[in-house]
Amino acid sequence: MKNYKNYLGFDVSKNTLDYCLLIPERDTVKRGSVANEKKSLQTLFAAFSKEGLMMEDTLVVFEHTGIYSTILAVFLCGNGWNYAEVPAIEIKRSRGLSRGKSDTIDAQEIAKYAMRNEDKIQLSEVPEIIYQQLNLMNAEREKLIAAIKSFERTSEGEEFLGKEVYRSVKSANRKTVTFLKSQLKTLELAISKLVRSDEDLNAKQELLRSIPGVGEIGTLYLLLTTKGFLRFRNARKYACYCGIAPFGRTSGTSIRGKSRVSPFADKKMKSILHLLSLTAIKYDHELKLYYERKQAEGKPKMLALNNVKFKLVNRIFAVIERGTPYVKTQQFAA
Repeated sequence: MKNYKNYLGFDVSKNTLDYCLLIPERDTVKRGSVANEKKSLQTLFAAFSKEGLMMEDTLVVFEHTGIYSTILAVFLCGNGWNYAEVPAIEIKRSRGLSRGKSDTIDAQEIAKYAMRNEDKIQLSEVPEIIYQQLNLMNAEREKLIAAIKSFERTSEGEEFLGKEVYRSVKSANRKTVTFLKSQLKTLELAISKLVRSDEDLNAKQELLRSIPGVGEIGTLYLLLTTKGFLRFRNARKYACYCGIAPFGRTSGTSIRGKSRVSPFADKKMKSILHLLSLTAIKYDHELKLYYERKQAEGKPKMLALNNVKFKLVNRIFAVIERGTPYVKTQQFAA
């Protein structure tokens, strides 16, 4: 564990970066605000350096705010500063009882969080360009899918309003849906091409596709959420991230609740795993028998399906760790 001497917290917004620098040894607190742009950050950190602030002794922490924190993350990573992007809810829950709120207060609370939790904070790094591209392209893909569904629902008007009324938008609606579908196909081809252009990603995608039930879209989400299986050390940690790992609920001698999954999870990835599991028990005889056995033991349908999700995640991490395709061992059984 590295012991830092300075703790710098940033509250990130679209246009500004409010900061708070804590220097416990000097009992010093410095606050301020700069524009959310590279030039302003260069000026700010140049001033810090002149005051004797050493990058190896400083921990910088800020909330993960999507694209708004990208400029800050790229600057810190490119200049060798130790930094961590932390989920907003983690910082919020660490604050305790709080009655006031402002960007200045938030920056100070983030700096305090860094000071209190330096032993467990994991440093971040800017994802490679290819992951940034894939994330953006996949986000556009999801927007197109949502738009197609929205425009296709217009056809319901023909049933309820009559053909004569619906005829006024029928042609335009069909053209729009056709265009959106063509754009979706083009984008999906571009995503596939980008994955194939990277030797490591392409190899991992092929390994994942060898697992029954895991298709191309499923592998894309797995690669993005795990950052090429470098973000999570094992299947259990990824299962926790996806919200499929059960946790006990006990207290003293009187409370003995059932184990439940946590609501703090990547809900999108959890839904993807749900679909993958449904496909897996349909086409993989071994998982189907496993699912049926869990139900026969008296487990509810959704709990049995959650067991399948966890087993599928273990398979996913196993093939990546081994570096060899999945083998259906049941076919070799006597």
